[in-house]
Amino acid sequence: LPSSSRAEQSDRSGVAPTHQHNMSETSAPAATAKVSFKITLTSDPKLPFKTLKVPEKTPFTAVLKFVAKEFRVDPNTSAIITEDGMGINPSQNAGAVFLKYGGNLRLIPRDRVGGRSVM
Repeated sequence: LPSSSRAEQSDRSGVAPTHQHNMSETSAPAATAKVSFKITLTSDPKLPFKTLKVPEKTPFTAVLKFVAKEFRVDPNTSAIITEDGMGINPSQNAGAVFLKYGGNLRLIPRDRVGGRSVM
């Protein structure tokens, strides 16, 4: 049973069983704090969404690129906005975005916002 108790300890600390560290119960956990986002693709009438958990220190540009690729839209021409329609500056980390705006966000292709119309 010692191997199963080690696996349980590693699950609680967030460290994979293959990367175990010898830590006492009183030491700080090795896992970093994570934030969770539910990002909805607003350009699709079915409103599909992706839920992801990322470390707080993750650059939000990485979150934007990842979720845009998951929805098969160009990350270079996409933006993430709040439920209220406020644009989010992606040059901050995921933890700051979560604290300021919460976890429910929307991905919107920029060609649908503020684009010029050709007549």
